[in-house]
Amino acid sequence: MKLIVGLGNPGQEYAGTRHNVGFAVVTLLSRRHGIPLSERGFRALYGRGTIAGQPVCLFLPMTYMNLSGEAVGAVSRFYRIPPEEMIVVLDDVNLPVGQIRLRTQGSSGGQKGLESILQQLGTESVPRVRVGIGRPANGDVVSYVLSRFRKEEEPLIQEAIERAADAVEDVLKEGWNVAMSRYNRPRVTPEARS
Repeated sequence: MKLIVGLGNPGQEYAGTRHNVGFAVVTLLSRRHGIPLSERGFRALYGRGTIAGQPVCLFLPMTYMNLSGEAVGAVSRFYRIPPEEMIVVLDDVNLPVGQIRLRTQGSSGGQKGLESILQQLGTESVPRVRVGIGRPANGDVVSYVLSRFRKEEEPLIQEAIERAADAVEDVLKEGWNVAMSRYNRPRVTPEARS
């Protein structure tokens, strides 16, 4: 079984914030594939089903971002899911808004939820789909990641959420190498073409 983890913070006050992009992608996958996120346990909401012929567990930690590893560690031990069978979907301030990057391993890049997961699992070999949320102009990352997208950013992030869900599906169908070659390219905006 593949464990597909969306990172974010629970509670209505965090819905739609930059830090909750991972939740949005996994929630979209749940809708697309009719896998309700209705089970509770492991300090998370989750649902089990099938995507691209593969058994999956869609998983939203309810621990708050910085303790995501506690929930992921618990479910991975219970179902005996090794790190390489996971896909963690998260926000990334080091990528422009709307850009997606797939990686099969590496450091947390300062993302506290991913850092918590890597520490709990004792490895950096945890595959992930990063969704760019941009970097704050004033350098205040904490307030920035908890803020909502500006009106002009909303179409970009909505498209990125769709593409990140597509990327997860493509990983399950065709593997990481094919998916990485498809999605690890900078997006060409209409302005850049003209």
